[in-house]
Amino acid sequence: MSLLLSRRDLDFLLYEWLHVETLTKRTRFADHARETFDAALDAAEKIAREQFAPHNKKADQQEPWFDGEHVHLIPEQKVALDAFCAAGFMAAAQDAELGGMQLPHVLEQACHAYFFAANVATSAYVLLTIGNASAVLTHGTPEQIGAFAKPAFDGRFFGTMCLSEPQAGSSLADIRTRAETDGDSAFGPRYRLFGNKMWISAGEHEHAENIVHLVLAKIPGEDGKPIPGVKGISLFIVPKKLIHADGTVGERNDITLAGLNHKMGYRGTTNCLLNFGEGSFTPEGKAGAIGYRIGNAHQGLAYMFHMMNGARIGVGLGATMLGYTGYLHALEYARGRPQGRAATAKDPASAQINIIEHTDVRRMLLAQKSYVEGALALNLYCARLLDEEKTGDDEIARKHATLLLDILTPIAKSWPSQWCLAANDLAIQVHGGYGYTRDYNVEQFYRDNRLNPIHEGTHGIQALDLLGRKVVMQNGAALHALGDIIQHSIRNAATIAHVEVNAFAHELSTRLHTLFDVTKQLHGSGDVARTLANATVYLEAFGHIVMAWIWLEQATIAAQAMASATTEDAAFYHGKLQAARYFQRWELPKVDAQLALLAALDTTTLDMQNNWF
Repeated sequence: MSLLLSRRDLDFLLYEWLHVETLTKRTRFADHARETFDAALDAAEKIAREQFAPHNKKADQQEPWFDGEHVHLIPEQKVALDAFCAAGFMAAAQDAELGGMQLPHVLEQACHAYFFAANVATSAYVLLTIGNASAVLTHGTPEQIGAFAKPAFDGRFFGTMCLSEPQAGSSLADIRTRAETDGDSAFGPRYRLFGNKMWISAGEHEHAENIVHLVLAKIPGEDGKPIPGVKGISLFIVPKKLIHADGTVGERNDITLAGLNHKMGYRGTTNCLLNFGEGSFTPEGKAGAIGYRIGNAHQGLAYMFHMMNGARIGVGLGATMLGYTGYLHALEYARGRPQGRAATAKDPASAQINIIEHTDVRRMLLAQKSYVEGALALNLYCARLLDEEKTGDDEIARKHATLLLDILTPIAKSWPSQWCLAANDLAIQVHGGYGYTRDYNVEQFYRDNRLNPIHEGTHGIQALDLLGRKVVMQNGAALHALGDIIQHSIRNAATIAHVEVNAFAHELSTRLHTLFDVTKQLHGSGDVARTLANATVYLEAFGHIVMAWIWLEQATIAAQAMASATTEDAAFYHGKLQAARYFQRWELPKVDAQLALLAALDTTTLDMQNNWF
């Protein structure tokens, strides 16, 4: 049994549920077939198992350190990253003209799942680069694409995203990094940047020839002062080393590593405070980090959100896979660890049983299974929507996919970050005392995963985005699009000959209608502060209803497949049905109290005063 990911589960999601083979009928994917998809998954699993997984613990124990000039990382990381790039995974979903495989995004994400499970910290370097280069590809000029995106897809350059600052945190309106015009260049309008950026993952290393930073900064207004708020923010390409007009790598840009952040987990990824324009390096004899503006001035946040939305789904997948591999480690441990006897055993001299025979251990494993397999399904569904958004049959289909992505992105980021972390907690509990030691991998999985509810927008930020913006945008178009999809699944599930699936469909329908009613109540209060006071509760209830839908979909397919299943497949489908049953009976009822609280427009947290704590 693989301890990274169940291939049987992955095949079920890709081929039996999402029907990814049908994508090969589209022009973009016409050169592919089930065989090429499977070959890509096989290659990803092999490289992840052989090159990424072996140094996961070493990268955690020997975290990066800075000697004042260079950041030191374990050499196994570069070997693994080189293997990733050599296999073509950096450009897996890109055009053939860019050296890409033109794989569907859903297959690309399925491949990435293996790397996240094997070693999330090492994977971060290349997966950040893919998002960075994709943003340049979408919004940059042909010259910028050729100089900065193509070398990234070739595996020569790596990339970052530089948003936050020490004094600003998540409040990007308060960033202070400024960009002063510095003429024109072969790569577009040129600027000199001055400021500091905090929490920059992969911000300094020597795994690649160059590091391309995408930096948010403010261009001064006509009065020479920064424009307040987010309206003055622009986006800049700021390379660690300058690029000559012929594409060759030149001198060091005025970017300095001020220090490394020491993290609870995710230690193998450098996390940096970067200073731009402090004069430690002075290209052309003048201070200021040279950068090239992407697109129009003052549109930087909109451009950066292209990368951030992809990164948020990526965070969800990373959280999922840390939970998933933790579950598989716990399952293996429970099957092989003898301890205690059955509650009905009378003879103290009788042989011990493996702990998987204890009901409470099975409860913990079943909870983990429902969380991680459900989260992986959600992540892949969102990736499938990306393919629909870009290659759908008509404009209506493409716009519909965009609406669904808009409303599901906060869920795809936040739900796995909460519940797959809970799965890691349960994996430690299954191991007992051993799980709390560094001799077993599950304690590291928990520490690594604890970052995911924080970065790329905290849990609370995702909640405000969902309730404050996504459910009401375009007069609720995204919410109604999702509701229609869920209702279609409910109607389908209600027609099959399976009593429990029918009951699940009915219970989901009831909660869905209540969610819509509560949403109307919240936005009908006329008091924004009161509406948003319990946004996190709304996010959690919304997320559980989405996950119940995901499990209803899986249960419907599993129930129908049972009639003709082999003995081995029947066991797999029984497992799917039991996980769905668990979610229906143990998890879905949790939303009732949350929805009742929301409907009451409770102000307990809003009314709390600072000096009462």
